[in-house]
Amino acid sequence: MLPIRCSLEFALDQESDQETESEYKSSPSPQLLPPTHEEQLLAMITTLQQQVNTMLLQQQGSRVEVARPQVFSGRMEDVSMFINTACIYIRIKIMEEAATTQVAWVLSYVQGGVAEAWKDNLMDELAKGELEVESVEQLFTKIRNDFRETSEEERKIEQLWTIEQGSRMCDEYVQEFKKVARGSGYEEQPLIEEFKRGLSGVIRRKLAEAKEPLTTIGEWQERAVRLDRNQRQSRVEERILGRNVVRPGKNVQPRESLATWPEIVGIEEK
Repeated sequence: MLPIRCSLEFALDQESDQETESEYKSSPSPQLLPPTHEEQLLAMITTLQQQVNTMLLQQQGSRVEVARPQVFSGRMEDVSMFINTACIYIRIKIMEEAATTQVAWVLSYVQGGVAEAWKDNLMDELAKGELEVESVEQLFTKIRNDFRETSEEERKIEQLWTIEQGSRMCDEYVQEFKKVARGSGYEEQPLIEEFKRGLSGVIRRKLAEAKEPLTTIGEWQERAVRLDRNQRQSRVEERILGRNVVRPGKNVQPRESLATWPEIVGIEEK
């Protein structure tokens, strides 16, 4: 009797489980209730708070003082400073503006000199569709290419081609020449040729006629300074001696002391 009873109890349990499962499947799924009025108000308040915070951050960013670029007139030495200053201003102030607005803002600072004609040509090409500038980065690249930003070495070489002694003392010319020559890439013979070119004609000729030829730039500079000082001192002595010549019928003037020489050193003959 015990096995039969157990079988009946197991069968009854299975039927009960099946009924429970069928009831669970047939019962309707729970529906989400619509948000209450309080929940809607809370969501609106949260959204407004986020918008206010965003506006405050934007206002704080707009109050940051940023230097504007100086007017660019097309000088090669101003290319880097103009582009760097404009980039900083754009990133802090008008980064969210459209690319066309950023390009127009940069062009508003391109004025005067050769840059004015360059801008007119650029605006004409843009209007005719012959040229497209889709970003401010493309505009900066065009500025670099068209105005050709030179390297430090190239600038040094250009200065070496134009530097001259003029009416200055030779030691002043030598010091400026050394400063410009540093970083130019020129060495010994090219440096000597440029140094000779900038010397005054008298000193250059006398050094060229020297008995012992000068072979290094250091020798040229040292001998040029020494010769220039000797010539200036000689001119001073001639003036002093000429002022003390005794002429018949004139009162004899006392000879000027050599201590007065420094007062007239550097006076050029006319």
